Amino acid sequence: MLLKLAALGAIGYGGYKYYEKVQRDRNGVAFADGEPRGAFRNAGAESTTSHQPMSRTDEALDETYPASDATAKY
Repeated sequence: MLLKLAALGAIGYGGYKYYEKVQRDRNGVAFADGEPRGAFRNAGAESTTSHQPMSRTDEALDETYPASDATAKY
């Protein structure tokens, strides 16, 4: 019984590690290879997985996120 539980735990742990490896990241942002780990990536199309060109508006928005100052809440 104990051997079966240990084997089941090992299989579960292996499956969990495989799942974590396959995930791109937890917040849905596609990171290019070589980008730093974390919740944020560098700005620009070259920092995404697809490397598709961005419009000027998209690139400007991408470069300003996350803003260093919190939004005003008046």
